[in-house]
Amino acid sequence: MTDRANSPFRDAPTDRKAAARTPDTVQTRAPAYRLAFADDEFLCRPELRPVRLQLELLKPEMAMAEQNIGSTVVMFGGARIRESAADAPNAAMAELAGFYAEAREFARLMTERSMRNGGQEDVIVTGGGPGVMEAGNRGAADAGGQSIGLSIVLPHEQAPNTYVTPELCFNFHYFAIRKMHFLMRARAICVFPGGFGTLDELFESLTLIQTGRMERVPVLLFGRAFWDRVVNFGALAEAGTIARQDLDLFAFVETSQEALDAIDGWPGAGEARDTIPGR
Repeated sequence: MTDRANSPFRDAPTDRKAAARTPDTVQTRAPAYRLAFADDEFLCRPELRPVRLQLELLKPEMAMAEQNIGSTVVMFGGARIRESAADAPNAAMAELAGFYAEAREFARLMTERSMRNGGQEDVIVTGGGPGVMEAGNRGAADAGGQSIGLSIVLPHEQAPNTYVTPELCFNFHYFAIRKMHFLMRARAICVFPGGFGTLDELFESLTLIQTGRMERVPVLLFGRAFWDRVVNFGALAEAGTIARQDLDLFAFVETSQEALDAIDGWPGAGEARDTIPGR
């Protein structure tokens, strides 16, 4: 990338400020006269979708590079998981409340380990919202470390949880680009109980690994009792819709320590990687 300070050309921010001082005339008020990169209406046109996709890919990539983020540990899980069983709307959700504390503890332990090695590797990344996501960012904050939040604009207004590191708090329009950022630096993927979004993230991750589009990393499902009720993985293998060895692409864990041990003992753990997954 060209260093702007050493470029012989006038930079875009300077011209944007200059354009704002242009005399007010019929011509300068016309939308056609606006600088293309400073024209919100133009950038939001359907024809500009490829540009917006590229911008959503590039902006977080550049910001994480500037913060020297080398690798991440992904935490997927339900936004509706409550910290306390007493706050759960029903008995079934109350049974899942313990996963908030487990997610928080896992993130704390992982972040403490990360910080002992400089704090740029194995950085916790969540969807930036409430529930398990909040627990993940909160656990990282408990350890005094940074964490990433990849939020997305939803029909109901939702601010990021307060534990995400501000410099690493991003907002997306495109689910596909957001999911790509989840996996681009992933060294491990931890999946807690959740709903449609969590299932989508889990199965996309497994599909990419199964098909060789992404290198194999630990995929850990917290709470076997939940997952056995929700997905009959064995039936898929018995039906032949997945191979029997595909069941080895993930493992069940119950506690944070089990998860850490599984990550450390995963085939290929600790090996140097030449490329970031998903690139």
